[in-house]
Amino acid sequence: MSQSIDNKVVSRIYGKKRGWVFTPMHFLDLGSRMAVDQALGRLTKSGTIRRLSRGLYDYPAQHPDFGDLPPNYDRIAQALVGRDNLKIQPSGAYAANLLGLTEQVPAKIVFLTDGPNRKVQVGKRTIVLKRTTPRNMATAGRISGLVIQALRYLKQVNIDSAVIVKLKRRLSDGDKNTLMNDIRYAPSWIGNIFRSIKE
Repeated sequence: MSQSIDNKVVSRIYGKKRGWVFTPMHFLDLGSRMAVDQALGRLTKSGTIRRLSRGLYDYPAQHPDFGDLPPNYDRIAQALVGRDNLKIQPSGAYAANLLGLTEQVPAKIVFLTDGPNRKVQVGKRTIVLKRTTPRNMATAGRISGLVIQALRYLKQVNIDSAVIVKLKRRLSDGDKNTLMNDIRYAPSWIGNIFRSIKE
């Protein structure tokens, strides 16, 4: 019995690309929670998968020279919100880092969500899912959402021409059009920055 559930779980994992992050919930159609937990425990011991935190695993992406790569934080957040079609939006210092506006990946990585609040420790980083308003989630998953959150983190007083030039260089024409389409969701001071980026 345990062998067959192990095979089914492994088959599903191998069917995904390396870097996939998952929870036991992704396998409950294959067996009971206890059987799934035991199968994941055995696969972790064998080195097939990596346990990131309690109830959170990945099928590690690999580098030919360096071996297993660190887990992808967006995929961790996606696994945490589950299969409920909930949205996530990188925010704070992490959003600024993704856009190249800050150098360092923060120790606390915050995602806004329309789902419940959650917090999980993965290595030295804390991944936080923070419930927010529908207005803040209106641009989730789009470049405009990322830019809005990054600029909010940096604060209006810290936005200078260097930041605008960086964003102009980094964003494609399509990205800039998305900013203009979503300008109604941005605070007025960020809307003015969107216009400067588009110029």
